[in-house]
Amino acid sequence: MKKKILGVILSLTMVAGILTGCGQTKETNTGATAKARTLEDIKKDGKIKIGVFSDKNPFGYVDSNGDIQGYDVYFAKRIAKDLLGSEDKIEFVYMEAANRVEYLKSAKVDVTLANFTVTKDRSEQVDFALPYMKVALGVVSPDNALITDVDQLKDKTLIVVKGTTAETYFMENHSDIKLLKFDEYQEAYDALLDGRGDAFSTDNTEVLAWALQNKGFSVGIESIGSIDAIAPAVQKGNKELLDWINNEIKALAEEQFFHKDFEVTLKPVYGDNIDPENLVVEGGELK
Repeated sequence: MKKKILGVILSLTMVAGILTGCGQTKETNTGATAKARTLEDIKKDGKIKIGVFSDKNPFGYVDSNGDIQGYDVYFAKRIAKDLLGSEDKIEFVYMEAANRVEYLKSAKVDVTLANFTVTKDRSEQVDFALPYMKVALGVVSPDNALITDVDQLKDKTLIVVKGTTAETYFMENHSDIKLLKFDEYQEAYDALLDGRGDAFSTDNTEVLAWALQNKGFSVGIESIGSIDAIAPAVQKGNKELLDWINNEIKALAEEQFFHKDFEVTLKPVYGDNIDPENLVVEGGELK
C-alpha cells in the first residue's frame, strides 16, 4: 500500500515538474513577453490599466484618505476620460522604479505613467510617447551637513532608488561615491531620515517637494546631469495605442492641460519655488 501511495506521489510530482518546466520555457528560456492589449482590446474591456507610483509625492502617491493623487495621476485620469468616456474607467497599478519596463513587457499595464524618464536603454525595450514633463537630478541632504557640490559626496554614502536615472548617473560618472540602494522611494527617504546615508538623489522636482515638507533638509544641488524628458510608455510595437497617446498630448496643448495639472497637483506643494516653465511640457515639444 505504501509503495502504491509513493508511486502516486512521484507521478504527481513528475507531472507538476513538467508543467512548471513548460511555463519556464515559455517565459524565461525563449525570452517571450506577454502580448500587450491593443487599443481596440482596451475599448472592448472598458478599462485601461495604467502604472503609477504610490509613494512619489507629488507625482504619484496615496493620500491620507487612501486615494491616489499626483501630477501623473491627473494625466492618467484624463486619458481614461477621453479614451473610454470616464476617468473612473481606469485600473491603477502601483509599481516600483525598477519594474517599470518589466510591467510593460509582461502586459501587467497598458501604459506606464510612473515619472518615466526617457533614456536610450529604455527606448530599446519600450516605446515612449511624446514628453509631458522635463527634469534633471537633484540631491537633498540634512541642513547641518548640507551637500552643495558632488565632490563633497566622496567617501560618503548617497542613497538612490534602484532602476532610476540617479542610480545610472552616479554609477557611470561618479564610481567613487558609495551608493545605498533601495527598491522603493519611501524606503530611501526613511534611510535619509534615519541617517543611514549622507544624501539622497532622484529627480530634482521630487527632492525639492520633499525638502519643503521636511524641516531640517534642503536641496543643496538643484540640478545635476542632463535635462531629461519624462513621457508615457507602452509595450514595444503597440503602435495604435502609442499613436493615440501622442495625438492626445498634442490635442491637450490647446487647453494648456499640463499647466492646469501643475496648478492643481504641484503648485500647492512648490508654491513659487518652481517656475512651471522649467517643468511643464505642452504638446510634446521640449523647449
